[in-house]
Amino acid sequence: MKKMSFFDKSDLKFIGLNIILAVILGVGILIALFVYLRHYTEHGIEVEVADVRGMVESDAIPVLAEQGLQLVVVDSTYSDEVPFGSIVDQDPKPGSHAKHSRAVYVTINATTKRQVTMPNLQDISYRQAETTLRGMGLLVDTVYDYEPSAFRDLVLDVKCNGVSVLPGEKLAVGTKVRLVVGFGRGTDEVEVPSVIGLTLQDARSLLLRYRLTIGAVAYDEPEEEGVPQYIYRQTPNAGERLIEGETVALRLSQDIEKAASGGGTHTEEETWF
Repeated sequence: MKKMSFFDKSDLKFIGLNIILAVILGVGILIALFVYLRHYTEHGIEVEVADVRGMVESDAIPVLAEQGLQLVVVDSTYSDEVPFGSIVDQDPKPGSHAKHSRAVYVTINATTKRQVTMPNLQDISYRQAETTLRGMGLLVDTVYDYEPSAFRDLVLDVKCNGVSVLPGEKLAVGTKVRLVVGFGRGTDEVEVPSVIGLTLQDARSLLLRYRLTIGAVAYDEPEEEGVPQYIYRQTPNAGERLIEGETVALRLSQDIEKAASGGGTHTEEETWF
């Protein structure tokens, strides 16, 4: 009787052909995938990156798009030496080579001047005030406005184009300001104005126009940021007369009604500070 093997020759031949076909098919798939990926990533295709520094974003985008590159803004800075809104730096650098579709990362100069906050410089020396303002990027006029004051050489006010700049207000870097500096008491008498109902800053501006300054200041409630306080008492009272440069003492409250009523009557002997 003829002995039968597990696989006869025809079966082995069939299996061998299938293995060969599978190998051929696998190699074909790998080659096709390699060609596809090479085309998709445009492997080996590079362009010379254009120099877009100095351009604004809207002008730089089509320049890079012609090269198949994309513009991406990643940062901003401030410089008064280049036009506002222009590109000051890029990566990759101009003249370098990059693959098609790569992003070019740029840093853009701010579109407006940087703003700084005016600090409270009143009652400090004008030299110290100058140093502070220049350190912030502001220009300080070398000419001062002088006003009578109980103390010499202290800053009474800061002005821009003739208008007082209050602490907390914003100014653009490079703005020119002028200091109002005290030169001591004057010799003429002035009538004290009423500052009842005003804030401290408004009262300071009004008294300066009368060539007077603020003296002692007291508050009924602790000062809170963003919570206004109003003057309801002043000494001397409105209508009295002082020598130029003398001071007016003030008391403030958050209660606007108290300010509206003047806080009631008081005598010179009354101590309220």
